[in-house]
Amino acid sequence: IVARLFVLYSWRKDLIYIRKKQQEVVGFLEANKIDFKELDIAGDEDNRKWMRENVPGEKKPQNGIPLPPQIFNEEQYCGDFDSFFSAKEENIIYSFLGLAPPPGSKVSLNHPIGAPYKSNI
Repeated sequence: IVARLFVLYSWRKDLIYIRKKQQEVVGFLEANKIDFKELDIAGDEDNRKWMRENVPGEKKPQNGIPLPPQIFNEEQYCGDFDSFFSAKEENIIYSFLGLAPPPGSKVSLNHPIGAPYKSNI
């Protein structure tokens, strides 16, 4: 079974800093041929509500409203952009995403696959 990754995003043009983060996540997933589905939270109230309910409390900002991009593997929360960026830099991105690394890759397995990712940030 292939895990389905969901990247929750917003296409609001006025939020350039969010768009850049979204583009970095999507670009990385596409470049590495990782299957994912983007879910719009700006134009779909159900997606927005689902994201707000499923981002863990400790990852929500003080106002309680997490900003995109938020990354999930099915129902399992992977993390936000900062966690994604850290996992990528630490070469543990596949475990962050809850995926097995591709055969023959030189990816660190220091982080157990499927375990919640804890960023050092």
